[in-house]
Amino acid sequence: MDLPDFIASLPELDVPFPADVVATHVFPSEHGLVVFFEFFKDMELPMHSHKAQWGTVLEGSVTLTIGGDTREYRAGDTYNIASGVEHGGIITAGTKAIDIFEEADRYPIKAS
Repeated sequence: MDLPDFIASLPELDVPFPADVVATHVFPSEHGLVVFFEFFKDMELPMHSHKAQWGTVLEGSVTLTIGGDTREYRAGDTYNIASGVEHGGIITAGTKAIDIFEEADRYPIKAS
């Protein structure tokens, strides 16, 4: 599934992951961030925590450990990570997901 042009042309985020591993497309808001992620290679997401996050897998799979509970999420599955809960996991190449972050400044927008 290709993302529509209007989503693919949204600003990118300055995330701490290489551009050949993941691409981001963001709808910024004063209330949070809506981020479309495209993963080109398998990626390990180290355990970490921050304010609340909700996500859905569009394509591919994500194995997340959220608060000590590990589960695989596939297309159509959603996950909810409460504020402050430690989480991390493995994201497979080809995965596309939408994540909504409570923090409007979770990641800065990449300079053009």
